[in-house]
Amino acid sequence: MNTFWLKIAGLAIVVVGVIILISVFSGSQTQTAPESEPKPKTIYEQWERDDKRLRAEPQPIEQPKTDSLGQSTVQQRQPQFKVLSPEDEIEAQQKWEWVVTQRKMARLPIMSPKQMVDTCREIIQRWPQSKYAFLAKRALADLPEKYHQMYNITKEETNLSSFYR
Repeated sequence: MNTFWLKIAGLAIVVVGVIILISVFSGSQTQTAPESEPKPKTIYEQWERDDKRLRAEPQPIEQPKTDSLGQSTVQQRQPQFKVLSPEDEIEAQQKWEWVVTQRKMARLPIMSPKQMVDTCREIIQRWPQSKYAFLAKRALADLPEKYHQMYNITKEETNLSSFYR
């Protein structure tokens, strides 16, 4: 009679062991697959990525150029910005910080990027060729397509080519 319960306990241990082995082997296959960019797990990680992307310095672009002999070369062009007065610089910087904060808030449920879009438009209108207008246009371009349609964000509002002269 005691051997019957021992056999059942042994069988249960074997079944649990098999389940653990299956989960270990199947789990290791999914974890080893490299991803190009891991998806953020928390809202804080998403905010950190937004901060890095929105605060990144403007990068030069490469444009093909044809010389007088018809040879094609690649030329790097730096963005050109209008220098602001100290007062305008401070005000534009404050508005830009507001944009970054509103972008973070828009990631939360029930919040929308409406204030961010309005502030970006104000920056673009008040300081059109400044670094902050460049950053504002880049922030508008970074929004999902549904907000482009919802807030009528135009191609001109996201076009950065005017900064590369």
